[in-house]
Amino acid sequence: MGGWAIAVHGGAGVDPNLPLERQEQAKQLLTRCLNLGISALRSNLPAIDVVELVVRELETDPFFNSGRGSALTEKGTVEMEASIMDGPKRRCGAVSGLTTVKNPISLARLVMEKSPHSYLAFSGAEDFARQQGVEVVDNEYFITKENVGMLKLAKEAKTILFDYRIPTAGLETCSAGVDSPIVMNGLPISVYAPETVGCVVVDSQGRCAAATSTGGLMNKMTGRIGDSPLIGAGTYACDLCGVSCTGEGEAIIRGTLAREVAAVMEYKGLGLQEAVDFVIKQRLDEGQAGLIAVSRNGEVACGFNTTGMFRGCATEDGFMEVGIWE
Repeated sequence: MGGWAIAVHGGAGVDPNLPLERQEQAKQLLTRCLNLGISALRSNLPAIDVVELVVRELETDPFFNSGRGSALTEKGTVEMEASIMDGPKRRCGAVSGLTTVKNPISLARLVMEKSPHSYLAFSGAEDFARQQGVEVVDNEYFITKENVGMLKLAKEAKTILFDYRIPTAGLETCSAGVDSPIVMNGLPISVYAPETVGCVVVDSQGRCAAATSTGGLMNKMTGRIGDSPLIGAGTYACDLCGVSCTGEGEAIIRGTLAREVAAVMEYKGLGLQEAVDFVIKQRLDEGQAGLIAVSRNGEVACGFNTTGMFRGCATEDGFMEVGIWE
């Protein structure tokens, strides 16, 4: 075993004209979350505890699209989803359609540990949350003024907006203000830049874990479920590795992207970065996405075929990196 390693992401598909101020804010948040995870790993917390801790921090901060600050549905409400997976025994928990649970990732872990199931959604997940005594808030807590404005923009454009963080002022300099050839399942969209959050960790015992959380797409149909809560698609962990994906959810689902990284490591004998590169190049079916991964040997890797991906990683030997672009 090569020691602990951690990686975190805040979404793939960054608009190339993202203001420098927002780039710096993103890097500061990623650095804070990395340092939180590093401190926990140095205190010998198991990987599953660390991924939950880090993703909770990301859900609490409104900068990215999870928890507070989640994208809004076509009805102006928030429907959140999350999943978590513990590699050693491939235990997992997932939730969708949450409207009042303050930290979806923690409810996903409770589904894994306190229920006989792996996945709960909508009213059933909300009922379970209250049974477990998790913190709940009004749906308005998750809604930011910025997102209300971006939903209005999306409705006016009659489309799904992915990069809901692009300011409404100065659209002539942003990709939101121009036609885009990008499509999802054959339907044109104007912007591509989802900002799902995720964390993957291997601890000093070689145990891998992964967690992913999101608010989905701006102006999405109510009831839409993406890749983030789907084990094997947006999230996967086993004795070999832990993986969290972000990007075009429908493409990630079609490619079972997270599981595919583990599969090519197991069946093709590829190393972690080789496996990540192979999956990004060969399994995305022209979709746009990215992922972060760790291996039981203490390796960390990331890959994306988008303009950029909000990401950070660190290893026990002192390596640490936070970036957005290639």
